[in-house]
Amino acid sequence: MARKVIIAGNWKMNKSGSEGKALVEDLKGRVAGYNDVDIVVCPPFTTLAAVVKAAEGSNIKVGAQNVHWADNGAFTGEISAGMLKEAGVEYAIIGHSERRQYFGETDETVNKRLKAALAAGLKPIVCIGELLDEREGGKTEAVLAKQIKAGFAGLTSADMNKIVIAYEPVWAIGTGKTATPEMAEETHAYIRKAIAGLFDGTTAEAVRIQYGGSMKADNAAELVKQPDIDGGLIGGASLKADSFADLIKNASSK
Repeated sequence: MARKVIIAGNWKMNKSGSEGKALVEDLKGRVAGYNDVDIVVCPPFTTLAAVVKAAEGSNIKVGAQNVHWADNGAFTGEISAGMLKEAGVEYAIIGHSERRQYFGETDETVNKRLKAALAAGLKPIVCIGELLDEREGGKTEAVLAKQIKAGFAGLTSADMNKIVIAYEPVWAIGTGKTATPEMAEETHAYIRKAIAGLFDGTTAEAVRIQYGGSMKADNAAELVKQPDIDGGLIGGASLKADSFADLIKNASSK
């Protein structure tokens, strides 16, 4: 099954409204015509409005970096799926490793946020991945299986068709250790197998799985060439229009 490549830039806590607008204005011309790749940028909440406006009429979609599970209420600092939808947001990152590490995200809260995003018509990008000690302890598959089972509990195959999975090898982030394309592919293949076990083979074949490790312009083509790697969730390389555009072009089949 041919799955469309998806490249999403997670800006994390970077770029003000004016900076985000300038970045998208620069990026638009560089990636125009690359319609075989879904291109998404995920700015901070305060930058969303400026970026949504700047991206209008282009092939760039906008995502949020988080979403709350409640429609409204006493949740200081949180943003609901409905608010994001009204702001023109199409995607939402859920369960990023930094959210899990620093802000207490769990598989259960990921599941609640995921269901809220789907109910509002957002397209979730759900992050999973193992830590260094889990990798070295041979627990990668067990950790991923748990995250998948709990994170996607109560969903249907139709729900899964709207979801993107992002595999983050947390052990390879800032540790000096790297995953080769073959290592990344092996884990992506396991994730697809786990989805098949939870749902069915057809659902598993359709779901897109991004690589959330260090994808850059020089390794993008080799990574997306792997059978089960369908794009990337990009950090630092998405903060400059030239490097992000080069990565997108190299991931494209054109």
